[in-house]
Amino acid sequence: MPERPPFAAGFDRGHRTCFVGAGTTPVRDVSAVEQWEAALAEAGELTPGIVDSILDAHGERGARAIEAVAEGRVKEYRDFTVVVGHEDEYVVEDDSCECADATYNLDDDDPDQLCWHAIAVHIAGHVDAVDYHDMWYAEVREFL
Repeated sequence: MPERPPFAAGFDRGHRTCFVGAGTTPVRDVSAVEQWEAALAEAGELTPGIVDSILDAHGERGARAIEAVAEGRVKEYRDFTVVVGHEDEYVVEDDSCECADATYNLDDDDPDQLCWHAIAVHIAGHVDAVDYHDMWYAEVREFL
């Protein structure tokens, strides 16, 4: 096997392996989410390459997440982060969401499998697109 060169950004994107420093010894596998999140954190904006990475990793879920962020539908309250969907609002905590997609279709043990609401929270946090409300969502929810 040929020796892989070190990567300045720390990731060999084609092999999903993290490299540390100038060495070529892999430290651990890096999830697709960690890859695009690291690139997004560095860029601070959605570049065409990052959008491609999100869409490659998540398909339609990624597209819906990007749309939600662009439309300002990621809200942070004192107690919860909420993504406004077309039919309801969804609370997202630690990549966990109450939506049917997350409940029935995704593998909790796979860090790359996220619903579009959780993906939107990740994206919005890195591009400063979270709409903060200095109130408790539990109180707001009573009025919906």
